[in-house]
Amino acid sequence: MSSPVLPKKMLAQIDGMVALYSRRREEFANLAQRVERDLVEHAALRPLIHSTKRREKDPSHLRDKLKRKAIEARLSKSDFTITERNLFKRLGDLAGVRLLHIHTEQLSAIHPKIIEILAFHKYKLREKPLVYIWDVERNSFFKRLNLAVQIRPTMYTSVHYIVEPHWGGVACEIQVRTLAEELWGEVSHTINYPNETNSVACTEQLAALARVASGCTRLVDSIFASMSEHKSKHIAS
Repeated sequence: MSSPVLPKKMLAQIDGMVALYSRRREEFANLAQRVERDLVEHAALRPLIHSTKRREKDPSHLRDKLKRKAIEARLSKSDFTITERNLFKRLGDLAGVRLLHIHTEQLSAIHPKIIEILAFHKYKLREKPLVYIWDVERNSFFKRLNLAVQIRPTMYTSVHYIVEPHWGGVACEIQVRTLAEELWGEVSHTINYPNETNSVACTEQLAALARVASGCTRLVDSIFASMSEHKSKHIAS
């Protein structure tokens, strides 16, 4: 079934929101830079992070996202409730920071440090930190960290925090994932964003890549666990 055509009034509403964001885009770029700096300059967190990325959303990507949400609303026969008045409250990913680490167990230290840093710099969490996973065998690990878990059949994996600076009104999304998860994420984003591919082959290959990336993360986890065990036995002897 083809997507419904959006009425001119709704398209004009979306254009107005994109224009509003475009006028304040630099503010979101500065926010992402500030959040990234506050995180990676922390002496206890820095050694746990392999690399970082930051960005503010491209206005054309914002337009695509708003159109998708408007179409979803019409298909479900519900109101499209995002407006210029609530745009910055409803969308928390207009600024973004990504922290990349090497193996899963590091998250046991990374997560509490992020919470500590956010509190120190007076950032407010808009919602409970959430981890998106598809590999349900990892569910218990994330729940031990008091992270809400949401299963994503798209095979996306990442921990998300939506934070608001103490002056409020705008937000930044923090994503935390392993290097292997980042590889899948970058390939999937290139193929499926802003519009999902209709290639069956690409979809199947992305699913295979997700399993390879998960296997890679598990292998790296095993290597570091083995190293830790070896060191503890060496010290004991």
